[in-house]
Amino acid sequence: MSDSLDRLYEAVLAARDLDPALSRTARLFQQGSGKIAKKVAEEAVEVVIDAVNEKPDGVVRESADLLYNLAVLWASTGVSPEDVWREMDRRELMLGIAEKLPKSAGKPGKSVLRGFSGRPIVAIEGGRQHKRR
Repeated sequence: MSDSLDRLYEAVLAARDLDPALSRTARLFQQGSGKIAKKVAEEAVEVVIDAVNEKPDGVVRESADLLYNLAVLWASTGVSPEDVWREMDRRELMLGIAEKLPKSAGKPGKSVLRGFSGRPIVAIEGGRQHKRR
């Protein structure tokens, strides 16, 4: 998957300086980060709506739109896919690949990651549970 997103990102970078009358990507860049961020939010909502309505084909189509707009947002804010992959790798080391980093985890002085319940976060690796401290 990262190869496809990397290719998409490179295509977005290549298109950002094209004629905005001919390129949707160039037009988005011309409109600025606020408009791009709004497009990301709109596409995310459309993915959610299709998921709630149990429309897998719609989820696929809207997810593709979301990833495109996310790549444009990354490029407009100076974020590269490599930056995101490094963050994913960092989180995997802390929690396991399928866990989202709690908002408080990045704060200094926290030695134990805890979930909303106050319990230590647990990651599953190789079929075994390991508490993360």
